[in-house]
Amino acid sequence: MTPARWAGPRRLVAAAASRWARVHRDRDRGSVTAYVLIMTVALVVLTGLVLDGGAALAAKGTAADTAAQAARAGADALDESSLRASTPAGLTANPAAARAAAAAVLVAADVTGDITVSGATVTVTARATRPTAILSIIGINQVGGTATATAITLHGTTTGSPP
Repeated sequence: MTPARWAGPRRLVAAAASRWARVHRDRDRGSVTAYVLIMTVALVVLTGLVLDGGAALAAKGTAADTAAQAARAGADALDESSLRASTPAGLTANPAAARAAAAAVLVAADVTGDITVSGATVTVTARATRPTAILSIIGINQVGGTATATAITLHGTTTGSPP
């Protein structure tokens, strides 16, 4: 047997032992990659909460403002016969004019909604939507808000009960 023949397996054993020692010595290898991946996902989620959550809150605010404005506009569309009544307590809204006035406010604000007229009361439910910035990655393209407001037709200024 020649010495060169035995040198190969010895080298193989030495290389395997060296590799085994290196693997067991460097157990933390690749842990930074996992940390960076987890932190990146967490930052994207937080960014989505801030941006898209803010858009949802803005949509809710827009819906509330628009619903209140549309209800007031509808309540201002008075029925002419109630204006000529002998007592101001009998004021009522003209249902067709109230719906048209409230719908015009909804259209001007680019908001959808439902309008209900009942005597002197006009109720508007408005729905506003906003596009998403981050949630569109997972298929949610819009966030929205809904609000309802009611206005009542009144005569004069009533800020409280008379003294």
